[in-house]
Amino acid sequence: MRQANLPLLLALLPSLALAGANNPIKGTIPGVNVSGGLITVATGFTAPVGGTAAPGAPSNHLFVIDQPGTLWRIDVNTGVKSLFLDLHTRLISGDLGERGFLGMAFHPNYAVNGLLYTFTSEPDTASPDFSTMPSGTDPDHQNVILEWRVDNPANPASVVNPGSAREILRLDQPQSNHNGGCLAFGPDDMLYIGLGDGGNANDLGTGHLSSGNGQNMRTVLGKILRIDPLGTNVPSHRYGIPFDNPFVPPAASSPGGSPGCQDGRCDEIFASGFRNPWRFSFDRDTGRLYVADVGQNNIEELDAVDAGGNYGWNLKEGSLCFNPGDGSVHPCFPGPAGVIDPCLQYDHDEGTAIIGGYVYRGPKSSAVRGRYVFGDYARTFSADGRIFVSAKHGAFKELRFNGQSGIGWFLLGFAEDAVGNLYILGNATGGSTGNSGVILRPETPIF
Repeated sequence: MRQANLPLLLALLPSLALAGANNPIKGTIPGVNVSGGLITVATGFTAPVGGTAAPGAPSNHLFVIDQPGTLWRIDVNTGVKSLFLDLHTRLISGDLGERGFLGMAFHPNYAVNGLLYTFTSEPDTASPDFSTMPSGTDPDHQNVILEWRVDNPANPASVVNPGSAREILRLDQPQSNHNGGCLAFGPDDMLYIGLGDGGNANDLGTGHLSSGNGQNMRTVLGKILRIDPLGTNVPSHRYGIPFDNPFVPPAASSPGGSPGCQDGRCDEIFASGFRNPWRFSFDRDTGRLYVADVGQNNIEELDAVDAGGNYGWNLKEGSLCFNPGDGSVHPCFPGPAGVIDPCLQYDHDEGTAIIGGYVYRGPKSSAVRGRYVFGDYARTFSADGRIFVSAKHGAFKELRFNGQSGIGWFLLGFAEDAVGNLYILGNATGGSTGNSGVILRPETPIF
């Protein structure tokens, strides 16, 4: 796999020094004022959680995931949206919470093969490829990766063939929360999948293996996976394991699936030690993978992820050691062996859940170019999501549009179009009901 040069971000140690247990990271995130506010690009969504461009599609088309089960095609110039794929009948019923339609990715060769992939939360109706559930117990739901096809991708008005679904993999999810859900193709054309630790608190409870799912390499929960969706070398023959995955044993004749975990390390795993890697992305210039891992009681973190790396959960939350018994954190030096600390972190004085974004590589010439743009769901569980950007000479700063902290919406995700422009996704409720969801962009052309 290609190794990219490390951007300046990785050299930026957090400028916020460690403090006491009630305020584990002292200080505040500095702000930088941005002239102008946020312009509405499109409206009428429920909970837009991510968006991307399709290879070969018109550059003004953005494809946006709405959590209750719809994939919309948006014309970012006019705000007009049209239905591209409807998944709502596949989803778990009732209050979605952290479940639903959570991720999608177009195949890099979509312009020719018309393939795309989705991540959904579905009822427990079929035998899973992976499970941590004890015998006689049922999961809350199942996470399912599906392949779909657009029959004529060269036609910009084409939609997904609803009869084209092909199941790639299915796994039991013990609890309703910490699903992860992000999908993205890397620069190696492999599909990366973000999976949370299975839910509950402290990575404990039914369906959580000894030492916690994040640290237990016999489960794919709490991991970033790497697969070849067009391959067939797993027992189910529905996908393939790249033989350069970090935990594939030498000369493995039939890797992958549950049999591929029998040696103590599942072959699909690319990196481990995650609680809820809600969103991740690849720097389109360097290929570097950045994973935003949502914390529990204290710390939100951004990880720069390498093959085989262990990013700490539930031994650590951020750069602090974590006590699964009571959910507390404390400084520890040198800390658990082999665990990689985050490149950026902040505590819950500053927010509630990190929302991963992108390294901005778009056409606008601004101070944001080459910096990682991300944010927080809501500082006070109100409609006060925040937007951050990695700083040139240390840590990160809040972008304050019209000089105001917070964007006036719950921040749910980011989207990146074909040329690298970034968009902000949010709603007024913070949940998956109603139609207050919006796509926004800065009035000032900063990204």
